Amino acid sequence: KGDHGILTAMVGMDELDRSNLPRHVAIIMDGNGRWAKRRGLKRVLGHHKGADAVHEIVTATRDLGIPWLTLYAFSEENWQRPQQEIQALMGLLGRFLKKERQEMLDNGIRLSAIGRIDKLPETTRRELLETMSATSVNHDMVLTLALSYGGRQEIVDAARALALQVQSGSLRPEDFTEEVFSRFLYIPAMPDPDLLIRTSGEYRISNFLLWQIAYSELYITPILWPDFDRREYHRAIREYQQRERRFGNTGAAG
Repeated sequence: KGDHGILTAMVGMDELDRSNLPRHVAIIMDGNGRWAKRRGLKRVLGHHKGADAVHEIVTATRDLGIPWLTLYAFSEENWQRPQQEIQALMGLLGRFLKKERQEMLDNGIRLSAIGRIDKLPETTRRELLETMSATSVNHDMVLTLALSYGGRQEIVDAARALALQVQSGSLRPEDFTEEVFSRFLYIPAMPDPDLLIRTSGEYRISNFLLWQIAYSELYITPILWPDFDRREYHRAIREYQQRERRFGNTGAAG
């Protein structure tokens, strides 16, 4: 069974057009709780299984040579969840970072984060910052975790920073452009996602990367996040490769 799984993954990889891979994939990882509920398990066990899926997709992204992967790990709205679940999620995040740190170092993966990470518990924030610091010299792939993140909040924070520039006299309102605004986002160097994947079959964006996904290709799958494996990931990329990206222009046929 193990050999068959490896063979299936290799076949799926071979079917991908290596000249047409997305540069940046963003994923809304949804369905951990439902995965656990369907099995009569506690929600936290769904999150643990979801962490395994994170490891697999990060590895698959690195194997394909895709340089940017952004995962929606914890939204600003998630703070409204029961305190016990939040504590379990934060503890799981801290352990995941500690466990994966050496693998990131070995595979050239740089960890970054977007969101209001100052709201994270101290121990979790410390693990996050230590991992980001340890991997800061890596350049083969950037793994970004969206933590305490909201797309509207990012735009508001950028607008606030812009207003301060105007107030100080270092920027004139007439000089505002999309490019200038983008410099005030959480990670200005981050390219816009080419492909946005959402698991669990929900057809909504959930306040994720609202500025950046203006022309992203959307891929919605009913697969719950804990079951989203390398094979499903390749399926999403294959569909992306079959689409014509026009960015508001007409197609080749007019």
